[in-house]
Amino acid sequence: MTGTFFKICFLTLFLFACGEEKKTPEEPKVEVSKLSLKAYSFSELNGWQHDKTSSIRHAFLLSCDKIKNIKKEYIADAAIKIPTKDYQKLCQQAETLPPDRFKSFLEQNFVPYLVTYDGNSEGKFTSYYESSLHASRQHSDKYKYPVYGKPHDLIEFNPADFDKSLPSKRLVGKVKDQKLVPYLTRFEINAQPIDAPVILWTDSYIDLYIMQIQGSAVAYLDDNTQVRIGYADNNGLPFKGIGSILLEKKLIKPGQASMIKIKQWLIDNPKVAYQLMDENHRYIFHRLIDAEGPLGAQGVPLTAGRSLAVDRSFIPLGSLLWLETKLPKEGNISKLMIAQDIGSAIKGAVRGDYFWGSGSDEILDLAGSMNAAGRYYILLPKTMEVPDVQP
Repeated sequence: MTGTFFKICFLTLFLFACGEEKKTPEEPKVEVSKLSLKAYSFSELNGWQHDKTSSIRHAFLLSCDKIKNIKKEYIADAAIKIPTKDYQKLCQQAETLPPDRFKSFLEQNFVPYLVTYDGNSEGKFTSYYESSLHASRQHSDKYKYPVYGKPHDLIEFNPADFDKSLPSKRLVGKVKDQKLVPYLTRFEINAQPIDAPVILWTDSYIDLYIMQIQGSAVAYLDDNTQVRIGYADNNGLPFKGIGSILLEKKLIKPGQASMIKIKQWLIDNPKVAYQLMDENHRYIFHRLIDAEGPLGAQGVPLTAGRSLAVDRSFIPLGSLLWLETKLPKEGNISKLMIAQDIGSAIKGAVRGDYFWGSGSDEILDLAGSMNAAGRYYILLPKTMEVPDVQP
């Protein structure tokens, strides 16, 4: 939800955490000693022979475009270390490879390793999507809700930059009366014009709110064109999910806390909905982006059904993963994915957020209802040494 990105793992995120958090720079310390990898053959992967891996080749090459410019020893600062030179050579080979030979290319050059943490290879898998809204470049009675870009007066700072004894933490604020103070809350931003560019105007504050949770959206404009909106920044204040607010006030029952039902409740109860949404002090600012899909944390467009948000403390962005889990309405699935995004609620060695794609309420319903157990194997180059985390 650059992306990011209900990154909200979806249901969890919409209730308690949120997609815009995909941009947080802070990463927890991980206990690498509990992480282990076990090598398997491709023939041992459930459903490997049936997955049309040629469809993920484009997503792999998008990640390769980022990896080919990396100068560091490893492609990412993750617990699982993948040598940059090894991956760059494979990326170069894949560029000229016909799509129908991509599977054999993988089999010849990679080894699947089952990812296990503290003796357990099973983790939780949720999902997210890219929302949509209707908008205009001009303010009018219909299009009256501003989509703000990053405010001119928003300041980001780190206490550790001033005093090394202080914790390293991203803080956001503004200057008032020559003092640095917290930035405006959602209520304050909605109550007055702020020092920020308006990139578009939308006709639905609820759709705007959902976009802020997701971090991005496709905007269908009144001139019959469309643009993509991406994450720019946030006001630095705590996030509180509208789902948890509604549950706390007993306005919905636990069984009604799916994203699609929450959205419908907000539409049916507009007056109280606006007040309740203001209880979430976090506000997201956006920017227009020129990309074929929403940008993930790796800086590449996400691919529906192939991009996965992971915990980059463990899994390097750009790495290939063989995922085995269950999708709503589709049942058990086994397919090749690529780690291209992160999320504040996506924490753990075996944890993922499945990207459904863009648009409709049907996708919203699917993304909002996914919460399944699963596991994955990371595909590592044959040329690299046996990983240090190997038991």
